[in-house]
Amino acid sequence: MPTLENPASTAAVLMLVGEVTIFQAAELKSQLLDDPRPQVIDLSGVTEIDSAGIQLLMQAQKMALASQTDFQLLALSPEVTAVFDLLRLHALFAAPTREGDHES
Repeated sequence: MPTLENPASTAAVLMLVGEVTIFQAAELKSQLLDDPRPQVIDLSGVTEIDSAGIQLLMQAQKMALASQTDFQLLALSPEVTAVFDLLRLHALFAAPTREGDHES
């Protein structure tokens, strides 16, 4: 279940835990897209991500770019890393290539 941590800070820090699939997309969509603050998304606890989860991350990033706010992914879980490797998404998101490491 996704949880929002540190809501009083300048950035919205969202730690996702468990599945980020089509079944959670509606709930996550409101948390990711309705908050105008810069987004920092910790994916270290994600056990599964599907195309709906990837699309949601892409939509959140697109909205952040359009509103000129920051968008950052942190600490990809091995499951997320595998999908990002398969789809070659690390560069698109400037995402870590291994848990906690950022791609140059």
